[in-house]
Amino acid sequence: MTFSRLADAVLNGADITDKDILMIAHAKGDSVEELCAQASRIREHFFGKTVSLCSIINAKSGTCSEDCAFCAQSGHYQTSSPKYAFLDEEQILTAAKAMKEAGAARFAVVTSGKGLTDADFAKLLSVIGKIRAMGLLADASVGLLTPERVSALKDAGLCAYHHNLETSRSFFPQICTTHSYDDDVNTVRAAVDAGLYVCSGGLFGLGESWEQRAELARTLAELKVQSVPVNFLSPIPGTPMQTRPIMSAEEACKIIALLRFMLPEKHIRICGGRPAVFGKDRVRPLLCGASGLMIGDYLTTKGNETDADLKDILALGLSPEQA
Repeated sequence: MTFSRLADAVLNGADITDKDILMIAHAKGDSVEELCAQASRIREHFFGKTVSLCSIINAKSGTCSEDCAFCAQSGHYQTSSPKYAFLDEEQILTAAKAMKEAGAARFAVVTSGKGLTDADFAKLLSVIGKIRAMGLLADASVGLLTPERVSALKDAGLCAYHHNLETSRSFFPQICTTHSYDDDVNTVRAAVDAGLYVCSGGLFGLGESWEQRAELARTLAELKVQSVPVNFLSPIPGTPMQTRPIMSAEEACKIIALLRFMLPEKHIRICGGRPAVFGKDRVRPLLCGASGLMIGDYLTTKGNETDADLKDILALGLSPEQA
C-alpha cells in the first residue's frame, strides 16, 4: 500500500495495521517525503491552515523526587539545572503577557516534582484565574493529581491539564522506577473524566522501538486525550541518558507522521528538542503532520526565537490559532 492510499484509508476512518507501522518505520529518501506529504494532508483535513501555539513557564524547578532517566530536574542526578521554589505570581503573569504578545494562545504553569504542596497548589489556583483573565487559555502541568485537585483546578478556570506518559508501558520501567505507569495513566484519566482538555504525549529517542512508539499512541487513543505533545531527547549531562545520540530529523519526521496516521484528529504539538533535532529548519514538523508548536523556552533548555518561528509559520501559508 502506498502512503497516499494509507492516508485515504485513515481519512475514511480506518486504523493502521502493524504492517503499516513497519512501512513507516522503514521509509527512506523519497518515501519519507511522500509519507510527510500524506500526513500533512490528514492534518489539513482536520485542522485546516491553522497552527496551535502554546508556551510554558518553569514555575518551580529542580530537586524532583522522581528518577526519570532523561530529566535535568531529577534530584537523583548531578546536573546544572536551576533549582528554585514556586515563582512569585507577578513573574508568572509577566511571562504569560510576553508569550501572548508573541502569538501564543495557550500558556502553561509547569512545576517539577511528583506533586505540589497544599501551599503551592493554592498559589497555582490563584494564578490560573489571572492568566485566563488575560485572554490566554490557562494550562498546568504539576505532576500527579487526585480527582479532588482536578476539580479544584477546573473550578479555578483551568483550560487544559498536561501530563506526559513519556513512553509506552512496556518501556517505562527502563525510564522511571520511583512511580508506576498506572500513576501517570490515572492522572490523565482523572483529568479526562473531569471534562478538561488533556495534553499527554511522550519523549522520543530514549531507546524505545517503533513498536513501543505505536504502543504509546494506542494508549493515548484509548485514554481519549485531545492533544499529544511530542518531545525529542536533548541529552543532559549528568543524567543516565547523557550519551544518547540526538535523533536525526528524518526519524523525527517519521515519528510525527506515525502519530498523525494513528491519531488523525488529535493535535500533535512539537515541544522540547525541536531546536536540537531540526536546527534552522524550525517549522519542518508542520510539513510532517504536526498541528501545533511550543514557542519560547522549554523547561531547562532554550527554544527558538518566537519572532522567527512566527515568520516561518506565516511563510508556509499557515496562521496561529486564536484563543
